Amino acid sequence: MSEYVHAAKFFSAACGRDRRLSRGHRGRQVWGLPPGRRPADRQNRRAVWPVDRARLVDTHIHGLLGHDVMDNDWSGIAAMSQHLVEAGVTSWLPTTLTGSFEQLKAVCTTIADHAGEEPGAKIQGIYFEGPYFTTEHKGAQNPKYFKNPSVAEFNEWQSAAQGLVKKIAIAPERPGAVAFTQAVAAAGTVVALGHSDATFEQAKACVDAGATVFTHTFNGMSPLSHRAPGMVGTAMALEGVTDELICDGHHVRPEVATMLIRLVGPEHIALITDCMRAGMMPDGDYTLGEFAVYVKDGMARLKAGDSLAGSVLQLKDALSHLLAWGAGTPAAIVKMATQTPAASCGIQHRCGSILPGRAADYLVLDPNLHLLETHLDGALVYQAGH
Repeated sequence: MSEYVHAAKFFSAACGRDRRLSRGHRGRQVWGLPPGRRPADRQNRRAVWPVDRARLVDTHIHGLLGHDVMDNDWSGIAAMSQHLVEAGVTSWLPTTLTGSFEQLKAVCTTIADHAGEEPGAKIQGIYFEGPYFTTEHKGAQNPKYFKNPSVAEFNEWQSAAQGLVKKIAIAPERPGAVAFTQAVAAAGTVVALGHSDATFEQAKACVDAGATVFTHTFNGMSPLSHRAPGMVGTAMALEGVTDELICDGHHVRPEVATMLIRLVGPEHIALITDCMRAGMMPDGDYTLGEFAVYVKDGMARLKAGDSLAGSVLQLKDALSHLLAWGAGTPAAIVKMATQTPAASCGIQHRCGSILPGRAADYLVLDPNLHLLETHLDGALVYQAGH
């Protein structure tokens, strides 16, 4: 059986042509047609603004609906997966916090043992945010677990994860960071740089060794000045890197986010949420790791020190924010939440774009990039207002 999707616009090379987009549920074929084209003998679906590449990929997310990856509870991770489709996310990387070796290994084991069973957004790997950070820009990471990078330790985590650790963030000024980057990147895991007070030279040394991502750019890193570029300047200046960006309007001013996008281009910006357990929850008191957090006015902050502690952003809202800020065209904005984050973590062969033979995961958006529907494997799994 075939299903045809009619669209005002497709963000793909298939625009204006009949094109099989992907493999749907139980072998159903999903095709894209421009407006006015109606196959008489096929099942039809009319859509307002389906975006065939809008299969949002959140590559940095800690929690949702009261759950956190570090709880090491598969039922909680499954609940996150089930409800992420309401944020337009069809693929994601469960993201850890800095913790003990044993705690992180247990999380790896749990996810590896159950990955593929999740009922909604698809787990495409694990992101290790830490524990190889430094204290100056620790943010909401717990410094009691900070230490120098260890390839042997990482290999144990990767073994427990059955190869699912796709990305790990480190501080480039840590002793052994360059050698660690060389070894881990050569083995196929993406190395990101963050929670760091590194100089331009220290950060560049890790990039030269194989690091390719900057973690939530501007946040948790040494700032840019005209004589000391720091981590921010490195993220802005070097070619061949991807800059994560939280576009909730709180972590980075809209004007600064727009400036970075215009400078490096949408192919080098990965929109992320860094969402913690209060996502999709009311204001109130929560925890992030071992720290007390309060949520108010769209921000999560540590009770001790008042630093931002992750976010409560939903990825779908980052799209409409950027459009309202004038940060790019709809196609460019969608790319920063789909193709670019997928490619930045080496999972672009599984998600981020709809191509023949891939799962029919896609969204329906209105012209203002507000989410109307989410489809997984060709089946409607979320509809706004229902």
